[in-house]
Amino acid sequence: MSVFLHRTLRSRFGWFLLILLLAMLNYLASLAHFRVDLTKEKRYTLGKESRKIIGHLDDDLQIDVFLKGDFPAKFRKLTNSVSEFLQLLREVDSRHIKVHFIDPAEPIEGTRSTYGDTLVSMGASPINLMAQVKGGESSKLAFPYALVSYKGRQELVTIFSPPPISTNGETPEKILNEAEALLEYQFAKAIDKVTTPRKIGIGYAVGNGEPVDQRTYDLRMSLQADYELRLVDLQQMPRIPDSVDVLMMVKPVISFTEKEKFKIDQFVMRGGRLLWFIDALIAEQDSLAIKPETIAYDRDLNLTDLLFRYGLRINTDLVMDLQCDVLPFVVGGTADNPQMQFLPFNYYPLLQPGNSSITRNSGYVGGHFVNSVDSIQVSGLHKETLLVTSPNSRIISTPALISLNENKTVPEDEKFKRNAIPVAMLVEGEFSSLFKNRVGKSTMDSMSSAGDPYRDHSGNNRIIVVGDGDMVLNDYIFPEGPSGAPVPIPMGYNKFTYTESLKNSENARRFVPVANRQFLLNAMEYLVSNPDISKIRNKEIVLRQLDTKKIEAQKLKWQLITILVPVLLVILCGWIYQELRKRKYGE
Repeated sequence: MSVFLHRTLRSRFGWFLLILLLAMLNYLASLAHFRVDLTKEKRYTLGKESRKIIGHLDDDLQIDVFLKGDFPAKFRKLTNSVSEFLQLLREVDSRHIKVHFIDPAEPIEGTRSTYGDTLVSMGASPINLMAQVKGGESSKLAFPYALVSYKGRQELVTIFSPPPISTNGETPEKILNEAEALLEYQFAKAIDKVTTPRKIGIGYAVGNGEPVDQRTYDLRMSLQADYELRLVDLQQMPRIPDSVDVLMMVKPVISFTEKEKFKIDQFVMRGGRLLWFIDALIAEQDSLAIKPETIAYDRDLNLTDLLFRYGLRINTDLVMDLQCDVLPFVVGGTADNPQMQFLPFNYYPLLQPGNSSITRNSGYVGGHFVNSVDSIQVSGLHKETLLVTSPNSRIISTPALISLNENKTVPEDEKFKRNAIPVAMLVEGEFSSLFKNRVGKSTMDSMSSAGDPYRDHSGNNRIIVVGDGDMVLNDYIFPEGPSGAPVPIPMGYNKFTYTESLKNSENARRFVPVANRQFLLNAMEYLVSNPDISKIRNKEIVLRQLDTKKIEAQKLKWQLITILVPVLLVILCGWIYQELRKRKYGE
């Protein structure tokens, strides 16, 4: 072999043939994408659930990524990760999956509009990336989105969405790493949506005083994009339609009859899911606007036995938390010129995510006059806590006196010793009917003749119950100007501090951008999503970041090691080589 190589190199075209051979090997290597995933959680490996979702494609799946351009280094890393992930998808089905990277500033062929204009019309918001240049700082608008198209259906993928205000000190690197960790989930969810023709049906229960006014604006806008939202009148409808996959109940105020509970129960037995936001007590902020104190008492919705059978209980109590939102209080001045100050209002807790994939990596969720939720031991049911209070919380029993005056003084901290009081829970499993052994034969016969036989148990099902009816309702503000029309704000936002943030006043720092909408969408998605999507979402990703303090302290040390050591090694090897030559040929 060595003789053949020697002769080849000495021939006239030897070096040319060698270069041609190396070029061919390099080209063949470029056609095969190969890497070894050494991470414990297989972060850089496409899961079998994702392969299953894209394994049934029978037409072209177009993925347009709007991340073409010159970006700062940290953001470029995310762009490269997107490219590598989409390459993994193409390896599974390169015949059907087509990927294009597009500069959003480019004009769409045949029109005067740019791709960025189209993205904005679809609800995408550009982000402003700042980068250091020689002359100072430069900014660049970026659209961290992708558009997945299949058989005329389209779905927008949010690759990166920075929080409006960082409430927990997260660094940009950590937020970018989390976005990178969620790439598989985000794309798998979008592909599953475009390849599933039918829209999931959500029934919004009415008939028991549930709000349908302007307070539900953000709720409707958040759900209508991805789901078929309709009203379900439990009083008028003989049964909940089969086109409804999830029955959503928000802040009912009128007691439920046994007939209405029977409709709900049979809906669950048929496989329908429940997402309930319930106020067990009568406690409203409007009452405090009339006088400085009010008494919270049981609303008596007659749902206790139904929830008990499903393994849950909403307690008739109120949660108080030192980790809470603020309200403006009069602390001095005169009647004509009162002195206002923002003070904590312990009945408006800022709730934390529980130990569940539904709320993982989400921010604070704002609550108003929240009730605790207990788990009841029922065989065959699995329960997860979705939202909890902080380590500095307490519970007060009813009847409870709610007073504005108590917030003008420092609360007694020794009473706030409870930790992680559950206020929202998920129950999964096979449910048993509340009306088991209670339904007469004539009723069962009439249901069977109507094609809807009575069921005393369900298959595997899911229910989410939250002890706060206001969590998914929005407030609204009245802007200054001639129109004066009320403007809805995102659900859970504090209208007082949000107004201050719009004014950029001194009290703007009091505003907390709560994640109520994200919680609603995550909960709804978990109830109705493809089980494979849930498994992808549950994939644990460990973000192994460098210690910035150690980097700063040991910066010079590692610079010397990485720069000087290789040079010294080369010199050492050269010296050894020369010494060996001297000993060999010096004689």
